Amino acid sequence: MISASNIVKSYGDVKVLKGIDLQIKQGEIVSITGRSGAGKSTLLHILGTLDNADSGTMSIKDQVISTLSEKELAKFRNENIGFVFQFHHLLQEFTALENVCIPAYISQKSMSETEKRAKELLDYLGLKDRITHKPSQLSGGEAQRVAVARALINKPAVIFADEPTGNLDKSSSENLHQLFLQLRQDFNHTFVIVTHNTELATMSDREIVLEDGRVKLNGDKA
Repeated sequence: MISASNIVKSYGDVKVLKGIDLQIKQGEIVSITGRSGAGKSTLLHILGTLDNADSGTMSIKDQVISTLSEKELAKFRNENIGFVFQFHHLLQEFTALENVCIPAYISQKSMSETEKRAKELLDYLGLKDRITHKPSQLSGGEAQRVAVARALINKPAVIFADEPTGNLDKSSSENLHQLFLQLRQDFNHTFVIVTHNTELATMSDREIVLEDGRVKLNGDKA
C-alpha cells in the first residue's frame, strides 16, 4: 500500500528526518510515536503528500508520488487519501452534512449520490440526528466523527490521522479508538496514526517509534 525509502527532510539547518524506510500494508493500522520533535508529523505530512521530502522515494498504491504533477497529485490525494487532524478543521458556516460532502464535490461527483453516501456515513457513525447541525453545535467527539466521515467520503485507500484524540476527553478517545477498529473490520481501511496516546498506539497492529529523525522501533503489536 505505502512504501517509503530513505526519506530525508530538513527545515533550514535543522535535519528533521534522517533516512526513513517503511512499508505499510493494505488494512494495517500503524501508529507513529515518539517524543515531541522526533519528526512524527513531518513524516505523516510527507506520507500524506501534503509536503515533499528533500530526497528519497515514496509510492502509494504502486503510484510513485514524485512522478505526478501538482495537479495530478491534488487529484490523487483527493481520490485516495483521507485526513483526520487533532483539530477537526470543519468549516464553521457549513452543516455536518455539507462538511462531509466537500471532498466529493471537489472530485465533481454527483450531488445526489454524494449526499446519499454522506448521510449513510453519518448514520454509520451515529450522527444521523446531527446532520443539519453546524460544528459549534456539536460536541468534540461528534465533530471528530464528522471529520472521520469527511475523510471517508471518497472511499480512500488510506487515512492519515495526526493526533486524532489529542483534543478529546477519555470517553470520546476510547470511542474513536473503537471506530478505527470497526472501520478496518468493515471496510479494510488502512490507518496511519501519529499519536501520543498510548492506548491508541497499543491498539494498532504495529508501532513505529521515531527518535531524532530515525526509526528506533518498527514492530508488530502482537
